Amino acid sequence: MKSKARRQLSPPKAPKSNRPDIVVRLPRDVEGPCPVREILDQVGDKWTALVISNLAAGPLRFSEIKRRVRGISQRMLTATVRGLERNGALLRTVYPTIPPRVDYSLTPLGFSMLVPVQALVGWALDHRAEITEAQLHFDREQAKPVEPFAQVRRKIG
Repeated sequence: MKSKARRQLSPPKAPKSNRPDIVVRLPRDVEGPCPVREILDQVGDKWTALVISNLAAGPLRFSEIKRRVRGISQRMLTATVRGLERNGALLRTVYPTIPPRVDYSLTPLGFSMLVPVQALVGWALDHRAEITEAQLHFDREQAKPVEPFAQVRRKIG
């Protein structure tokens, strides 16, 4: 009885002209959690990109950020600004007034994040239609009924 090897489909490769020539080598000698992954977990978060983009024009109060970043909950905004503050990208300034006024602004490190974050936001906006179409195609394919394994096996055998 011959066994047939299953052919795995691989995604089509991008044309050479569209592939970047940049290769990033991550250090392998890092002990503990990967520092790059920890930073990318925060920077890659959808709320972080939107908060940073909104703070690019200048300091904002918490309520102003919340108004500008539609859909973010108070709890999520609190977690996002705390994470950015912890990573040194955001400065929280408390003014001694009644009620206390708190402004959030980008630090020099936060401003240095603007270029990659805004590039990512721009890419998402530029490719929104393509991404939506890919998602619809994927969802349609997932909704198709799957043949039982026994029937597939009889067809092959």
